[in-house]
Amino acid sequence: MTSNSPDVVTMDGEEQKTQRSALVSKVPVKVLRAHTDAVTSVHFCFGGRCVVSCSSDHSTVLWDVRSCRPLRVFSGIHENTVTECALIPNSNRIVTVSWDKKMVAWDLETGQTLWQSGLAGLLTSCSVSSDSRLVVCTVDPENSVYISDAGSGQTLHHLSNHHRSTITRCRFDPQAQRVATVSTDRSIKLWDLRARKTTLSIASNHHNVVSNCCYTDNGHFLCTASWDKTLKLWDLHTGRFRSHGATTLQRGHEGSVSSCSFSADANLLVSGSYDRTVALWDLSSLCQALILKGHSDWVTDVSISADKKLVTSASKDRTVRLWDIENMAETPEGTETSVAPRQEIC
Repeated sequence: MTSNSPDVVTMDGEEQKTQRSALVSKVPVKVLRAHTDAVTSVHFCFGGRCVVSCSSDHSTVLWDVRSCRPLRVFSGIHENTVTECALIPNSNRIVTVSWDKKMVAWDLETGQTLWQSGLAGLLTSCSVSSDSRLVVCTVDPENSVYISDAGSGQTLHHLSNHHRSTITRCRFDPQAQRVATVSTDRSIKLWDLRARKTTLSIASNHHNVVSNCCYTDNGHFLCTASWDKTLKLWDLHTGRFRSHGATTLQRGHEGSVSSCSFSADANLLVSGSYDRTVALWDLSSLCQALILKGHSDWVTDVSISADKKLVTSASKDRTVRLWDIENMAETPEGTETSVAPRQEIC
């Protein structure tokens, strides 16, 4: 990945629109319907065989990618919007957080709750460390961070007033050494678990809320998404951003950017936006490779499978979509498969 940003657009506006439309029409898409309210978060799991999503309908759903059917619905515990879910690596467990002030661990096989933890405010985000030991969540309105034991939910560290305003996203780095947080205060902070202090605080230069962040698998780069319609790449490995700033990916979305996610090899970045689109970026050239259209409301979250064959997106339109980007050139017309919700165990 290069830190130098080339021109993102190499054609005039009309040519770009024509090319995008041609690409869009060739992408097969399946629409997953089971949620009855906005879908807030979505992730691939189990090697890309499943997708897990959560929603303002107070539920979380585990989907089978092949059949596009719900394998299990997790409900009856949360009493408000489930803001995010996070898989515990190398296990069949998941953690969910909600505006009902509860963090809950679930067994994906049985659907049973393993533990619940009540915290002091609305939970806005969560992430689990790569070694499966720790879970981090963020709490509003106290703008704080809780780091807990993933096996029991017991609080280990509490960072009060970590940001000046609402923390929108938290992420463990791949080495499980630091926690990155972004906020409506437009800053980025990295908190070191060994030193137990903030070791890096960045004024992002985003012109609006920083809504999301994600790491590359080697931890060298952090991407931030913002309501200012841009995404920025931060070179944490060399610290080049200190003298040159971040690399900005521009002209990708016409609305606020809500979400971002790297492919495992860091060659692709996928982003979602309130303009109802999903964008794919080729990070070798820092150019936009594809725009996916079809959602009828805000795209709230995105994820890309480890093999880079599928992209999944969540939306306020109550659906999860699976985009078959591997076969985008093989389908002359866009195909949409809608499956009625049905609970079953494979």
